[in-house]
Amino acid sequence: MRLRDALIACAKSTKRDAILAGLRPRDVAWVAGEWEQWAREDQKPPAGDWTTWLALGGRGAGKTRAGAEWVRGLALGHPGFGPLTTGRIALVGETYADLREVMIDGPSGLRAVHAGGERPKWEATRKRLLWPNGVVALGFSAEDPEALRGPQFEAAWSDEIAKWRQGEEAWDMLQFGLRLGSRPRQVATTTPRAVPLIKRLMADAGVVVTRAATRANAAHLAPGFLQAVVGTYAGTRLGRQELEGELIEDREDALWSRDAIEGARVRAAPELTRIVVAVDPPAGGSRRSDACGLVAVGLGTDGRAYVIADETLHASRPELWAARAVALWRRLGADALVAEVNQGGEMVRSVIAGVDPGVPVVAVRATRGKWLRAEPVAALYAQGRVLHVGPHPALEDEMAGFGLDGLSNGRSPDRVDALVWAVTHLMLGAKGRGPRVLAL
Repeated sequence: MRLRDALIACAKSTKRDAILAGLRPRDVAWVAGEWEQWAREDQKPPAGDWTTWLALGGRGAGKTRAGAEWVRGLALGHPGFGPLTTGRIALVGETYADLREVMIDGPSGLRAVHAGGERPKWEATRKRLLWPNGVVALGFSAEDPEALRGPQFEAAWSDEIAKWRQGEEAWDMLQFGLRLGSRPRQVATTTPRAVPLIKRLMADAGVVVTRAATRANAAHLAPGFLQAVVGTYAGTRLGRQELEGELIEDREDALWSRDAIEGARVRAAPELTRIVVAVDPPAGGSRRSDACGLVAVGLGTDGRAYVIADETLHASRPELWAARAVALWRRLGADALVAEVNQGGEMVRSVIAGVDPGVPVVAVRATRGKWLRAEPVAALYAQGRVLHVGPHPALEDEMAGFGLDGLSNGRSPDRVDALVWAVTHLMLGAKGRGPRVLAL
């Protein structure tokens, strides 16, 4: 027990690696079996009375290991996994190949997480795992939902359910089979995608959801993987889904689609002939009021607009957002600061002048609804005339959630408002640089 206590005490320190390096192979195997001590909280079975555990995570976040260890705990009767040893378990992979190569024989699969004396045997002809203690797990492919008719189980592990081509049908057939024992339970491990099955499960009160990003498992990934992959995909829709484990959805009536936004992304802008910083001031002055939209857009030598910054903020006092706007204007060497004056009029001009009276403020006033103002800008995106330099996740979420009601997922679209003012000024409005009021 001394070794165990020392390792647990050093679990979050550099001393752990030194201790592990000096262990004999059999001790390393023993340490690996102490999953309950090494697992992250998101990899452990949730507390409470639940039926389904939905473990969402990025690529390499340790989802497969969590599922395999949960099944192992059930099969061996470990405390915290179930009331008693579970006798019959279902294993459902995307295909039979995934079942075998990932869930059973993969590096984090079921056979890998068991010590030699407790390791289950795979009987390929019967598609089942058999433990030395008599526990049986039957393997299924989600591509064959009909195979789930008839068999019954006490527990189930389903992997990568967001990729199942017949997801809802296979899932439903599995539910009818979870009818043995005093408390049938199941875990589903997957990288999220906005498919009907995932959205349905996340809306179910009987489902407990845990999340993990790829970086949470950095210690077990190849050196340089995170730096190389995150550097390429961080903030993009693909990166947020595959690395952060986020569920990224499109709104049906949205003015922008996520695919269109992704298609408008570039790594760098050409030489910019003009830059504007647009401000959409909040209506109130408290932290509970809307945010202050603050977006910078440049006009390239190719005639296209490039979104180069989103520094939207919540500010309790006007001088705070004004200072941020002026700082961004200075840093970018912008030509003008475009500010909506519907909420405040001369106050907006004066608060900016209070920070720097030399900033050329272009006052703009909204005379139409948000949707009507945004439509011409969305048309420029559709024509390939507006591009994003790198990812701007919060802005892009607002764009993808901006609907006919003029709201973005039920909230004021402050970032979108600032974007619309900036692009309108550069691409659709007058090009003069002096202070004036532009109505739109």
